[in-house]
Amino acid sequence: MRLPRSTEPVEEVLLRAGRGAMERKMFAKVHGLRRSPVLAEDERMEDLLVEAGRAALDGGTAGLVLFGHTLLASELDRSDACLDGLRSRLGPAGARLYSLSHVNCASVLRSVELARRYLARPGADPRERVLVLGGDQGSSFQGLARVIPGVAVAGDAAVALLVHAATAEHRPRYRYLGGAVGRDSRFHRNLRMSRQEADLFNEVCFEETVRTVRRAVAAAGLTTDQVDWVMPHLSNRMFWGRVSRSSGIAKDRICLDLIPELGHNFGTDALLALEHADRAGRLRPGERCLLFAIGQGAYFQSIVVEVQEDS
Repeated sequence: MRLPRSTEPVEEVLLRAGRGAMERKMFAKVHGLRRSPVLAEDERMEDLLVEAGRAALDGGTAGLVLFGHTLLASELDRSDACLDGLRSRLGPAGARLYSLSHVNCASVLRSVELARRYLARPGADPRERVLVLGGDQGSSFQGLARVIPGVAVAGDAAVALLVHAATAEHRPRYRYLGGAVGRDSRFHRNLRMSRQEADLFNEVCFEETVRTVRRAVAAAGLTTDQVDWVMPHLSNRMFWGRVSRSSGIAKDRICLDLIPELGHNFGTDALLALEHADRAGRLRPGERCLLFAIGQGAYFQSIVVEVQEDS
């Protein structure tokens, strides 16, 4: 993962967005959000993505690059030349790069699923690798898409990972066990939803999250009590407390540590939480982690992985 050098108080972000005192208090007291990462004037999102991608490649190559993101008006979407520049800076000669969006914050985990399908195609070389990038600049365009009213404040962050089969030389740190997707087409109006639609959306998000979690766990051949950790969509604490009570997954197994100082960072959340937990020494070989993402428009993506011994 790669984060900007600085963060800013969520209170200031909400004030600039014109949010009222009661909502600001809710974000602080109920959701537990304090700060949000933000690019400095001399920093660029492309640089964070390149740094994250090069770290994931670790001197190696990938034949395909998938870039999952939420915002459609980023500097990287201005032209094909911008995406070509990103690809060339990453280094894989001849690699194809595709940008994945329109499933919003589910885009990064969805890219992981698409990478797996690509590697499983007929005739694929078992040594092939796919680089998955993810990241958005919530602070771009005066942060107009940064505040999801009553739910989250989004920041700037980038992640990258390699998807590949285990070989004698390289064994992935995480082994894919199963996954599931969810979708409810009633909420296509996204941030333009009415108050009534937004209230229903919040309820549906909870219900569909629980259903998608259970489907992903079942696809992995497990039960919810066999899930050791949940790496969640880092929107707010209250939502995941409710999911815990309904799903049967203990709340202390849902990794919410990053919410106060990083908050929500679009599709990067689950991977940020996973890397943070691993760096902190919390994960042990054989433990199962469920990664989850929710995209505006009612897109849901869940992946279950098993922690492996370091290669």
